Amino acid sequence: MDFFAGVFGWTVIADPGGSFTGWVGDRLAAQVVAGHGGWRVVFGGDGARELSGGSGVDTGRVLHGPWAPVPRVGEPCWVELMVAEPDDGYWAAELGWETRVESEDFALFLSARHGGPRPVAGRLRTSRSSGWVPYFAVDSVEQTCVRVSELDGRVLVEPLVVPTGLVASVVGPHGGECVVLERPAGWGGTWSAG
Repeated sequence: MDFFAGVFGWTVIADPGGSFTGWVGDRLAAQVVAGHGGWRVVFGGDGARELSGGSGVDTGRVLHGPWAPVPRVGEPCWVELMVAEPDDGYWAAELGWETRVESEDFALFLSARHGGPRPVAGRLRTSRSSGWVPYFAVDSVEQTCVRVSELDGRVLVEPLVVPTGLVASVVGPHGGECVVLERPAGWGGTWSAG
């Protein structure tokens, strides 16, 4: 938690039971739960339940996503499912998402839960299958990569431009791979106009 708080500027609050929350102003950015490894993405939906790929569903108010305010620095701003073999039908059945195939290896998941369909997540076919990977908003990808190194983290993928925008993949000294996205205009960066 200290590493990501240092990278993203979170205010950290200790919760009962050994967990911690990271805040950007009055918005919850992440929760670290003792004993859980890696990131766990929670989607809004009907009926709280566990899903595959390190994810679940909660029936509460969705804090981040295509209908939320523009992400601030340090807040989640996109999620992407990294898999070797896509099973888009699973996500359609579980969450009511539509799939829009953008290329042989990439697809967008769209949701019409609160109005017209909007991109809610991406799916990337990759040999390095790792489940759901969160993206966090930053002012400067380059400066964030420097900060990651200063805090003993590693830059796994150097800054590059992808359809979402300017990104880099980073990991903390104790794990927690994520992607940083420079100044997203909305949920999903350039996909927010999608």
